[in-house]
Amino acid sequence: MTGFINIIKPSGVSSAYAVGGVKKKFNCPCGHMGTLDPMADGVLPVGVGKASRLFQYLLEKEKTYVARFIFGYTTDTLDITGQTTEKTDKVPTLEDIKQVLPKFIGEIEQMPPKYSAKCINGKRSYQLARQGVEFTLKPKTVTILDLQCLSQISENEFEFRIDCKGGTYIRSLARDIALATGSLGVMSKLTRTACGVFNMQNGVTSQELFDSVNPEQYLIKADSVINFEKLNLTKMQAQKILDGVYENYGFSDGVYRVYNQGDFIGVGTVNDGILRINSYVR
Repeated sequence: MTGFINIIKPSGVSSAYAVGGVKKKFNCPCGHMGTLDPMADGVLPVGVGKASRLFQYLLEKEKTYVARFIFGYTTDTLDITGQTTEKTDKVPTLEDIKQVLPKFIGEIEQMPPKYSAKCINGKRSYQLARQGVEFTLKPKTVTILDLQCLSQISENEFEFRIDCKGGTYIRSLARDIALATGSLGVMSKLTRTACGVFNMQNGVTSQELFDSVNPEQYLIKADSVINFEKLNLTKMQAQKILDGVYENYGFSDGVYRVYNQGDFIGVGTVNDGILRINSYVR
């Protein structure tokens, strides 16, 4: 069994828990791409079987989030689940927010939250933060493609749409937008609506998948999520390459979706006419 399941993760459960349910349903190894915080919901791509080996080609794909930020205070986790650390009477108006948003579009430097999955000396930063260990994170460069304030939900809560590349911390964005307006802010809600080709339309809820007697109907073909050019091998060529015998078949250099007589076997790279398979899915 090989392919992807686009789970629409509910709020209140971890990404690992959601993936565990997929493993049980398909009875094979599974892995997920782009962890969602427990409080977040939405698109969570899960690689079933060897399809997880293709995640490396999807990491830079664009992602879309709809988030809500509350202004007037901040917490140690930068979201409403944390402990309040500071308050302010300053709450920005919708116009205040719209004026600062252009500063956050493009390549920007962003400081990750201390409660995150960043690795510090072999440990996750959220583990160190929970233990009260003092540590310093380094800013990272992230790319925000578009950022809009969609509406004002209440006196101090606003809804945003964020189109970005992988690695962007939405909680950090809440903090930084608030600071740019002279206020403080936290993330109150987060939904990932798209992650590359995975979106709310081609997803399935955990409950729908677990209740299904035919879960294969929700399986997205492994080769449909990457857009490299196709390279179809003959039976002889495929057998030699799989046996570790590399010959020059005159292929043009580049990265390809590789097929054995029409059957997708993985992603390969051609250098100097010689093909090597980087990620087998068969």
